[in-house]
Amino acid sequence: MAKQESIATQQFVDVVDIKDGVVVLKNGAVRRILMVSGINFDIKSEEEQNIIIYAFQNFLNALDFSCQIVIHSRKMNIESYLDNLAKKQETEENELLKNQISEYIEFIRSFVEQNAVMAKTFFVVVPYESVNISGAGADLLSSLKFWEKKSTKTEKEKKDEGIEQKIMQVNQRVEQVTNGLSQIGLRVVALNTEESIELFYNLYNPAAVEKKELKIAKE
Repeated sequence: MAKQESIATQQFVDVVDIKDGVVVLKNGAVRRILMVSGINFDIKSEEEQNIIIYAFQNFLNALDFSCQIVIHSRKMNIESYLDNLAKKQETEENELLKNQISEYIEFIRSFVEQNAVMAKTFFVVVPYESVNISGAGADLLSSLKFWEKKSTKTEKEKKDEGIEQKIMQVNQRVEQVTNGLSQIGLRVVALNTEESIELFYNLYNPAAVEKKELKIAKE
């Protein structure tokens, strides 16, 4: 029964594989997920805001492919933070500080129960899809002798070779996007395979406790 439910769930997920941090979809297209730091735009001066807007416009205009910008919001889990405070309370010898830590823990717990504390994470999804040649173009290629030459490679080898080419192409786009966003003052990191798997697990299991927090790589 559990196996049947798992198969039924997989039918609604477009992802078939994640290789070298690149997400492979059922239609053969690939995606690379970038985590991007945020900017507190409101505290910037008007001049700084105009510079950021102008730089972002230049970034968008320089792209010759589409990108998806995703803002992921979820309720923050503070249990590990409270656990650390409780451990610190146990080892604290000063009774006054011990009581203050206890009161602080209760204050935080009560505040979070009454007010949902949300954590926002920003992602940019960089796509690559191979171009299918059809119609007159395909007929022309099929008429050429080298096009008719039979390949000795297996279907799996051809498929793996095609995926490698797509990975190379999408990584070139990732480099362009990373450079463009860095000029705005944003820090960008491409998720690796493990982080991508964790991200999708958390997205499809929002009620589950996250294994660890995905963080922007420190310089």
